[in-house]
Amino acid sequence: MTVVEASPGLTRAERISVLNPVGYEPEVNPKPLAPRLDTLDGKTIFLVDCRFDDSAKLLEQIRLWLAEHLPSVSAQLVQLGGVYAKDDPQLWTRIKAEGHAAILGVGH
Repeated sequence: MTVVEASPGLTRAERISVLNPVGYEPEVNPKPLAPRLDTLDGKTIFLVDCRFDDSAKLLEQIRLWLAEHLPSVSAQLVQLGGVYAKDDPQLWTRIKAEGHAAILGVGH
Protein backbone atom coordinates (compact mmCIF):
# COMPACT_ATOMS: atom_id res chain seq x y z
CA MET A 1 0.00 0.00 0.00
CA THR A 2 1.23 3.46 -0.86
CA VAL A 3 0.40 6.46 1.31
CA VAL A 4 0.19 9.73 -0.58
CA GLU A 5 0.22 13.07 1.21
CA ALA A 6 -1.40 16.03 -0.51
CA SER A 7 0.71 18.37 1.54
CA PRO A 8 3.43 17.77 4.15
CA GLY A 9 2.36 18.15 7.75
CA LEU A 10 -1.14 16.66 7.46
CA THR A 11 -2.47 14.77 10.44
CA ARG A 12 -3.10 11.05 10.14
CA ALA A 13 -6.86 11.68 9.84
CA GLU A 14 -6.28 14.05 6.91
CA ARG A 15 -4.21 11.54 4.89
CA ILE A 16 -5.68 9.25 2.29
CA SER A 17 -4.49 5.79 1.39
CA VAL A 18 -4.17 4.91 -2.28
CA LEU A 19 -3.90 1.31 -3.43
CA ASN A 20 -1.90 0.66 -6.56
CA PRO A 21 -4.05 -1.53 -8.90
CA VAL A 22 -1.11 -2.48 -11.12
CA GLY A 23 -0.30 -6.11 -10.61
CA TYR A 24 2.22 -8.50 -12.02
CA GLU A 25 0.94 -10.94 -14.62
CA PRO A 26 1.80 -14.60 -14.19
CA GLU A 27 4.07 -16.13 -16.80
CA VAL A 28 2.02 -17.59 -19.65
CA ASN A 29 3.19 -20.63 -21.56
CA PRO A 30 1.36 -20.52 -24.88
CA LYS A 31 0.24 -23.70 -26.60
CA PRO A 32 -0.39 -24.06 -30.30
CA LEU A 33 -3.95 -24.36 -31.56
CA ALA A 34 -5.19 -27.77 -32.65
CA PRO A 35 -4.99 -28.38 -36.39
CA ARG A 36 -8.09 -27.43 -38.36
CA LEU A 37 -10.38 -30.13 -39.67
CA ASP A 38 -10.72 -30.25 -43.47
CA THR A 39 -14.48 -30.56 -43.07
CA LEU A 40 -17.09 -30.83 -40.35
CA ASP A 41 -19.19 -33.17 -42.47
CA GLY A 42 -19.92 -36.33 -40.48
CA LYS A 43 -17.83 -35.19 -37.50
CA THR A 44 -18.69 -35.16 -33.81
CA ILE A 45 -18.22 -31.80 -32.12
CA PHE A 46 -18.35 -31.57 -28.34
CA LEU A 47 -19.77 -28.34 -26.96
CA VAL A 48 -18.26 -28.07 -23.50
CA ASP A 49 -20.13 -26.10 -20.87
CA CYS A 50 -17.38 -24.91 -18.53
CA ARG A 51 -20.04 -23.92 -15.97
CA PHE A 52 -19.22 -20.26 -16.30
CA ASP A 53 -21.97 -17.63 -16.43
CA ASP A 54 -24.43 -18.50 -19.21
CA SER A 55 -22.04 -20.61 -21.28
CA ALA A 56 -24.70 -23.35 -21.57
CA LYS A 57 -27.09 -20.85 -23.22
CA LEU A 58 -24.47 -19.89 -25.80
CA LEU A 59 -23.59 -23.52 -26.52
CA GLU A 60 -27.25 -24.48 -26.92
CA GLN A 61 -27.57 -21.76 -29.57
CA ILE A 62 -24.49 -23.15 -31.34
CA ARG A 63 -25.97 -26.66 -31.17
CA LEU A 64 -29.23 -25.44 -32.72
CA TRP A 65 -27.37 -23.56 -35.46
CA LEU A 66 -25.30 -26.63 -36.31
CA ALA A 67 -28.44 -28.82 -36.40
CA GLU A 68 -30.10 -26.40 -38.84
CA HIS A 69 -27.15 -25.51 -41.08
CA LEU A 70 -24.91 -28.59 -40.82
CA PRO A 71 -27.21 -31.53 -40.09
CA SER A 72 -24.46 -34.10 -40.76
CA VAL A 73 -22.53 -32.79 -37.75
CA SER A 74 -23.19 -34.46 -34.41
CA ALA A 75 -23.01 -31.73 -31.75
CA GLN A 76 -22.98 -33.06 -28.20
CA LEU A 77 -23.47 -30.66 -25.31
CA VAL A 78 -21.50 -31.78 -22.21
CA GLN A 79 -20.53 -30.19 -18.89
CA LEU A 80 -17.31 -30.14 -16.94
CA GLY A 81 -17.47 -32.43 -13.94
CA GLY A 82 -16.89 -29.53 -11.54
CA VAL A 83 -16.41 -25.78 -11.57
CA TYR A 84 -14.64 -24.05 -14.47
CA ALA A 85 -11.42 -23.63 -12.48
CA LYS A 86 -10.96 -27.41 -12.04
CA ASP A 87 -9.59 -29.77 -14.65
CA ASP A 88 -11.74 -32.68 -15.88
CA PRO A 89 -9.37 -35.34 -17.31
CA GLN A 90 -12.21 -37.87 -17.76
CA LEU A 91 -14.11 -35.50 -20.03
CA TRP A 92 -11.00 -34.68 -22.08
CA THR A 93 -10.32 -38.41 -22.51
CA ARG A 94 -13.91 -38.96 -23.68
CA ILE A 95 -13.70 -36.08 -26.15
CA LYS A 96 -10.40 -37.41 -27.56
CA ALA A 97 -11.88 -40.90 -27.93
CA GLU A 98 -15.33 -40.02 -29.29
CA GLY A 99 -15.00 -36.59 -30.88
CA HIS A 100 -13.23 -34.76 -33.66
CA ALA A 101 -13.28 -31.28 -32.13
CA ALA A 102 -14.51 -29.31 -29.13
CA ILE A 103 -15.83 -25.82 -28.52
CA LEU A 104 -15.38 -24.57 -24.96
CA GLY A 105 -18.01 -22.18 -23.66
CA VAL A 106 -16.72 -19.75 -21.10
CA GLY A 107 -19.75 -17.49 -20.83
CA HIS A 108 -20.46 -13.79 -21.21
